[in-house]
Amino acid sequence: MALPKELRLEREEIREILKNGKKAKIKFLVFQFRESNLKNSKFAIIVSLKVSKKAVVRNKIKRRISEILREIAKKLKKQLEIVVITLPGIENLSFSELKESIEIFFKDIGAL
Repeated sequence: MALPKELRLEREEIREILKNGKKAKIKFLVFQFRESNLKNSKFAIIVSLKVSKKAVVRNKIKRRISEILREIAKKLKKQLEIVVITLPGIENLSFSELKESIEIFFKDIGAL
């Protein structure tokens, strides 16, 4: 299931974060983010053709990341705007490895 609309970033916000946000990399994920004063954290997920030429594979990755972010969004201590960029190799990670990587990021920045 996709991220609910209230948890999604809009195009202009994504451009702004990619240009001016802080950056962190864990395994096959790059996080560009900034703190926000909104009532909800917001996310965007980018899975490029470099990861896989097959839309089925790219969509599966997006669905997995969306599910993990929806769960984590409920537990966050501070509100963030985050763009998650995937790198080639992520298609080989299991769901639990992916979840662990994302949780490590949130713990590192002190949001969990």
